[in-house]
Amino acid sequence: PECPFCGEAAGRELEAHVRARHGELLGAPGAGNGEQLYECPMCSLTCTNVQILEEHVDLHLEEHKFSEGTDLELAQRLQTEEDKRQRSAEEKREREEFKKLQRQYGLDNSGGYKQQFVKNMEREVDRGRMQPFEYHKRKADMMECLAFGIDDGKTKTSGVIEALCKYYQNENKDVRHVWLSTGVDHFHSSLGDRGWGCGYRNFQMLLSSLVQNSLYNDCLRDTTLVPSIPKIQSMIEDAWREGFDPHGASHFNNRLHGSKAWIGACEIYSLLTSLRIKCQIIDFHKPTGPMGTHPRLFEWVLRYYSTDNEGGPKVVCTSKPPIYLQHQGHSRTVVGIEERKNKTLCLLVFDPGCPSQEMQKLLKQNSDGTSLRLLRKFVGGLKEKQYQIVAVDGVLSLEEKAARCHASEVLTSEKIP
Repeated sequence: PECPFCGEAAGRELEAHVRARHGELLGAPGAGNGEQLYECPMCSLTCTNVQILEEHVDLHLEEHKFSEGTDLELAQRLQTEEDKRQRSAEEKREREEFKKLQRQYGLDNSGGYKQQFVKNMEREVDRGRMQPFEYHKRKADMMECLAFGIDDGKTKTSGVIEALCKYYQNENKDVRHVWLSTGVDHFHSSLGDRGWGCGYRNFQMLLSSLVQNSLYNDCLRDTTLVPSIPKIQSMIEDAWREGFDPHGASHFNNRLHGSKAWIGACEIYSLLTSLRIKCQIIDFHKPTGPMGTHPRLFEWVLRYYSTDNEGGPKVVCTSKPPIYLQHQGHSRTVVGIEERKNKTLCLLVFDPGCPSQEMQKLLKQNSDGTSLRLLRKFVGGLKEKQYQIVAVDGVLSLEEKAARCHASEVLTSEKIP
């Protein structure tokens, strides 16, 4: 601030400057000279002239305004820097989360079935769990199967449905009725798809049943053997190229082959429909029972299997294909349903996470039923927030297939309220 008397810049020493250089213009309280004294309300400096006092107070105000402006600019700069730092940290966290999701869902370009199979076998050799000659033999077998597009069958267990039928005919304790699907082979994850292949393995289970049913011979004349996972990926890509589910295809950048991408109900629906197999997606989008349970899902499965088979014998081996069951993070295959004597329902489920050594136990004729715990799912055992099922129900004409392809631009599912 400038001195109001001489205009010299005095800064924060204004009061001392005025008293030293211009004391004659100032008075002092109680000076006794009879002059009117005017005291500065901000610093108690006394003046003998009102105009001088006004100029003096104006300097105080200017100084205060300057100080406030400087503090405000500093605060704004600090806030801007803090906001920038927080945005940078948030963007870094989002990038890391996105990469984590890419790895989790196999979209990180880290290779697919073949690369994972070879890498895991090499790890087994390094740990002494596999001999080098076995490594080379299994690699050669794997490459041959991939070349022909067929599954090697090393994770397959056949005959479980037939064994269940015999078991239930002799079991009289708790089960009133049981309905079973047509024959289904169980497939479990292998070294090549462990951690991400459940959707493909469940499709193999469903297809293993359909290829045994003459109703689907015309649809599956080019698929007499169960395809390998890379082949299934190529088949889904073919369905996308036909125009099925363009929204879902864009999610995968129209590419599955050579990746470890997870698939779900929409991809299974698109693939089956492209093969002219009639199916539908049923969406159980919220729990319908206490404690987050889904009793209406169980009721739907009961109607699916028991329609046209009501009032029959205790054990009914139906002509119905198995059901694809999806929830967040995993999928399984429903192969039947029990109606217990206490009127509760229990699903019979093939899980691709269950190894063939465990599934083999179900083939024993003298089974006491303890192995069935691998398959049984009561209402309290399915408590995910949402479930989807894909149910097969016949064959599509070429016209119906074209109509569904057109409609799949907005692929919707039936929701159970």
